[in-house]
Amino acid sequence: MKHRDTDTEGIELDLLVEAIFRKYHYDFRDYSAASLKRRLLQAREYFGCHTFSALQERVMHDATLLPQLLGYLTVQVSEMFRDPSFFRALREQVVPHLRTYPSLKVWVAGCSSGEELYSLAILFREEGLEERTMFYATDINTDALRKAEAGVYDLERISLFTANHQRSGGKSSLSDYYTAAYGAAVFDKTLRKRTVFSDHTLASDAVFAEMQLVCCRNVLIYFNRELQDRAVGLFKDSLVRRGFLGLGSKESLHFSSHAAEFSEFNREERLYQKRQ
Repeated sequence: MKHRDTDTEGIELDLLVEAIFRKYHYDFRDYSAASLKRRLLQAREYFGCHTFSALQERVMHDATLLPQLLGYLTVQVSEMFRDPSFFRALREQVVPHLRTYPSLKVWVAGCSSGEELYSLAILFREEGLEERTMFYATDINTDALRKAEAGVYDLERISLFTANHQRSGGKSSLSDYYTAAYGAAVFDKTLRKRTVFSDHTLASDAVFAEMQLVCCRNVLIYFNRELQDRAVGLFKDSLVRRGFLGLGSKESLHFSSHAAEFSEFNREERLYQKRQ
């Protein structure tokens, strides 16, 4: 374990995370210790357990609890066109490069419940790139993947999504892409007709295709340095030469051992390009 602790609670937490890995093959051992503890404390309270050992006992002997636990361990907070300036930079600066490819592959790593995927699908449609693009949306949480594939979001969130889309340089109305019913917005299924949804963990799984663009935004901040490095290595190996990597606003390649493999394409928006 990378975040060894000598107090009883710390030992119990380490053993719980190790047990989840050994029984269910979900590897959270290299996640940020502080973030992991905070989330597992919330899960412990939800399940009515006084200790991490008690939580471990329940999860080890009742696999039906695992999806709920994963809901606490994986971050499912996102929004469409989050950080609109990032998507504007993608639209104005990266898309011209992507137009030079006859076909495109885009990996949305840690896609959560799909907001970023639909943002990219809409952007690519507006820029005339959709028909030549395959999207790969992956996440460790299969429940989140099901939500992403459904493309249904609370109608109360749509005003924020719409404002973000406009600020990102959107060339149409967001309402063109969904229908509203019973307090929910259901996004057009054609937006995901060229998308492969797959469970994938950056902690242990391998590269699976050659990509022109990888977006992994606001995921690395929950990893420790070693796992961040592994993930960036996967992105590097997934990208074609001169391919693009997009990270979250609080993330960078500054401390990565793979940093020399990338140039800063747009430092402010955390857009990187794999070197020749």
